[in-house]
Amino acid sequence: MTATNGNAAAWFIDRHIAAGRGGRVAFADPRRWLTYAELRDASARFAGALQAAGVAREKRIALILLDTVAFPIAFWGALRAGVVPVPVNTLLPPEQVAYILDDCRAELAVVSAELAPALAPALSAASVRHCVIVGDGAEQAAKPHMSYEAFTEAAPLLEQPLPTSADEVAFWLYSSGSTGPPKGVKHVHGSLRATADTYAKQVLGIRPDDVVFSVAKLFFAYGLGNAMTFPMSVGAHALLLPHRPTPEVVLKVMRAFRPTIFCCVPTLYAALLAAPGIGRGAGCDRLRLCISAGEPLPEHVGERWSRVVGVDILDGIGSTEMLHIFLSNRPGDLRYGTTGRAVPGYDLKVVDADGTAVADGEIGELLVRGPSAAEGYWNQREKSRRTFAGEWTWTGDKYLREPDGRYRYCGRADDMFKVGGNWVSPFEVEAALAAHDAVLEAAVVGREDADGLLKPHAFVVLKSGRELTPALRDELQQQVKTAVGPWKYPRWLEAVAELPKTATGKIQRYKLRELR
Repeated sequence: MTATNGNAAAWFIDRHIAAGRGGRVAFADPRRWLTYAELRDASARFAGALQAAGVAREKRIALILLDTVAFPIAFWGALRAGVVPVPVNTLLPPEQVAYILDDCRAELAVVSAELAPALAPALSAASVRHCVIVGDGAEQAAKPHMSYEAFTEAAPLLEQPLPTSADEVAFWLYSSGSTGPPKGVKHVHGSLRATADTYAKQVLGIRPDDVVFSVAKLFFAYGLGNAMTFPMSVGAHALLLPHRPTPEVVLKVMRAFRPTIFCCVPTLYAALLAAPGIGRGAGCDRLRLCISAGEPLPEHVGERWSRVVGVDILDGIGSTEMLHIFLSNRPGDLRYGTTGRAVPGYDLKVVDADGTAVADGEIGELLVRGPSAAEGYWNQREKSRRTFAGEWTWTGDKYLREPDGRYRYCGRADDMFKVGGNWVSPFEVEAALAAHDAVLEAAVVGREDADGLLKPHAFVVLKSGRELTPALRDELQQQVKTAVGPWKYPRWLEAVAELPKTATGKIQRYKLRELR
């Protein structure tokens, strides 16, 4: 932040204008390029429109937007006016969108035109005073609401960002809901720069000439950093993809726009490796870095990507509560199968249920301390007290620390179970199954046998043309026994067409437990 204004918009946008970088491209979507100067003017006008509409400082507005230039305009315009933007998962059904609108008490919603018809019930049911429709067809889709043009055309520009403290709440993100209803996570202005100064600067080494392409969407904490705050921290630019990131679409973008940094999730990395035509640079001759988060990267996927594409994947872990990645592999210091080491600026410890640190090699829950921790959950005091313990944040992830200081993921705390007195990590069983050339994806949960004892139950998505024959079943069970231990093999194996997931790609194991 500047010395006089902790408003994140001052550092991420106005600083570049003052330094003469206004003509640099900030964002590009399939229809439009946006320079830093254009972003500054458009976001300043949106800020003025919020003030003219009576949306006061600290009030919330919902952003139900596809990944186009409209998102950064609205996000930074809200911050500029001291208003709190709440990005909403665009893949949620209308009833869940209505839940979030009611929960955050949004006074205004900004909605992509192509999403508006399906969301009409949610928008009318929520206590939203204004609804602004943006994008192609906005005039028609806006009825009975207003188009973005109508909302902003007469608004003055808010020339200077509203002075705020770096500790003032800037925006909310809703948790992905992998274990239940999403929670509103409150983040402050200073956290945006904190993630740029730590992970983006010291792990990625992001540069002004970088072009970033993130398949993780902007409503997701991982995508928000990848495609917005990280490139904006150095005056670089990001490619925005409003559509579903199928392997075909992703490879087309890679070939056409030649990004230097590619940000993806493990499921899509695996799907890309199965796509015809995948090769060096995934079609891009400038690709220098790939990163992964959202779910741990299976070792075999990372190794094969390195061989086929020729660029390593830096696997890391972050969370909505910590805003971005705090534990990661890094260039020149990478070991597939681990999540690497603490990102500079963050401290980690692995503890037992009482909060006592465990020895290296022992499984415990991971705690993290760092500058981007959220202020807390909205209207959920008990959950806030359990998650945010002073400077430390309980992640809910089970880890072990190896003697050389690297951390190895063992599963979510609420997904772990014991077999014969020994802990079983669903993740390691899933990784062993997915290493078989017949398996595209796998998920494992605990299931009681006839004696009431928990044993692994595996759900697998097979590659095209494969069937779960008795012979393949035996192969998969033997592979798990050999790779991770004889007591960990799945007693039940079930082929499914797809696995239930959140919109951010996390497997919803609680739904699989309900299927048993």
